[in-house]
Amino acid sequence: MDVTALRALQAPLKDKYREAPDAAVITLKAKGELDDQHIACKVETGRAIALAGLHPATGGSGAELCSGDMLLEALVACAGVTLKAVATALEIELKKGVVRAEGDLDFRGTLGVAKDAAVGFKAIRLFFDVETDAPQEKLDSLLKLTERYCVVFQTLNVKPELSATLQTA
Repeated sequence: MDVTALRALQAPLKDKYREAPDAAVITLKAKGELDDQHIACKVETGRAIALAGLHPATGGSGAELCSGDMLLEALVACAGVTLKAVATALEIELKKGVVRAEGDLDFRGTLGVAKDAAVGFKAIRLFFDVETDAPQEKLDSLLKLTERYCVVFQTLNVKPELSATLQTA
């Protein structure tokens, strides 16, 4: 896809959202079902069922997906798509590219071993390895705009309002 095709695809959507801001607000949903045999949860991904379980560092077998890995995978997917879209919009040719994410977890927090150990990632690093002939100033803009428009990156960067509810069936 080139910049003209991207703009043609997005222009009517941008116009619609300017005229009717509420039309741009969409609630995304995810659903999972607790596994009745194991400490695991079956998550519907829209393409397949993914079985998420405990990380081996918390007693899991390693056979199920780790939700921490899934979070990093979601970040990589979103950042990669955003990078490609922004590169297209800026007319930067990316010959090759790899997106990587890594995060540091202290499992003492998750297991309740140490109250001073945080539950969750204490650091996440996102890397873009690209092959391009674009000048550095364009690459600086590419990174800045990718960070700005990547939904998962911004969700992690700016804590959203969260709530949880437990209901009985």
